[in-house]
Amino acid sequence: MVTTTGVKIDAETKERLKRLGKIKDRTPHWLMKQAIMEFLEREEAYEGEREQDLKRWQQFVETGRYVSQDAMTTKFNALTKKAGGKVKAS
Repeated sequence: MVTTTGVKIDAETKERLKRLGKIKDRTPHWLMKQAIMEFLEREEAYEGEREQDLKRWQQFVETGRYVSQDAMTTKFNALTKKAGGKVKAS
């Protein structure tokens, strides 16, 4: 089901949407919808990662188990080698 929701924006933002819409050959409505979808995807991914971090932290608090930096570096290097050296650390 599709519903309509109003968003109040100032005149400058509305004009910016119109200009960008013309450049991209898209409607301001399409641009706003895309922006909302991208925002939701990014924020949902962030919240999912945050939830996983909290679970990992709770597991550490309960068990005291962790993976050392050296172990992670060794694992990362092995994965990089397995990938044919195509993965570069920054």
